[in-house]
Amino acid sequence: MSNDWVALAIEAEAVEGILDELDYFQILKIGRDAPLADVKAAYYRESRSFHPDRIHHLADPGLHGRVLRIYKRITEAYSVLRDEVRRAKYLVDVSGPQRAGKLRYDEQSEQERKKAREEELGTTPNGRKLFTAGLAEQQAGRLEAAERSFKMALLYEPSNARFKEKVEEVARERAAKR
Repeated sequence: MSNDWVALAIEAEAVEGILDELDYFQILKIGRDAPLADVKAAYYRESRSFHPDRIHHLADPGLHGRVLRIYKRITEAYSVLRDEVRRAKYLVDVSGPQRAGKLRYDEQSEQERKKAREEELGTTPNGRKLFTAGLAEQQAGRLEAAERSFKMALLYEPSNARFKEKVEEVARERAAKR
């Protein structure tokens, strides 16, 4: 193994040892306020350094595994940081008190949060529209119209527990006002 490969092996071992403690900005070696052009340049720089094809001819399976793991994390970092919405959310997550648990962007938990938001506001377009209208009516104090909107939303989504709760809540509010 030449000196270049020895240096890569040493660096890969060191990086892999702390990989689970690094956020995406640290993995790409950029600042948190780096513009998209810098994110892209850092991605290309780091991916060239740790691309698995660079070492395919070496017989060290341990090095192959380390480099592949690092390369995957570099790619993951780039896919999150190049998207402004995901980057903003990730930045909030890694700046918060639960940083250690938020170092990796979790697509599955993001899908679960999206599904929960949909369930809260409705899964059908008409259900969402009527539920949102009901919320506006309730906030304006027009409880009869709010209850009607929530009941109509239930026609589109009869099993939506949030819609049922709102119908009951508005009915209680109307009864309390009588």
